[in-house]
Amino acid sequence: MRLHQRNNNALFAEWMLRLGLVVVLMYAAVNSLLHPLDWSGFLPHLLTAHFSAFILLKIFALYELVLVIWLIVGKLLKYCGLVCALTFAAIIGSNFSQLLITFRDIGLFFMALALFFMESGNETT
Repeated sequence: MRLHQRNNNALFAEWMLRLGLVVVLMYAAVNSLLHPLDWSGFLPHLLTAHFSAFILLKIFALYELVLVIWLIVGKLLKYCGLVCALTFAAIIGSNFSQLLITFRDIGLFFMALALFFMESGNETT
């Protein structure tokens, strides 16, 4: 019974991590589409010097929505966690001067990394 409870706890923890990431990514995607001026300052200058900030935000919002769907579906979840962790690392790294705002992304980075390292039955499906 103890092993069964441990497996249930691990599954619950996995779902809580996934739900937390889903909520944040969904909010960021939808809000950046509705209020692009609020988000354009977080884009790296290297990109905005060559491309429209509004187009970049739309592309990134679509990317975030793909991550949301991937987290909900849960297939190859280990790799989804890695991609999410790399995404948050890139956000932190490209906005390090705005750490006062982006420090929360450090926690999200570790949530995504936890998904990568969790043993789950979903890696092979």
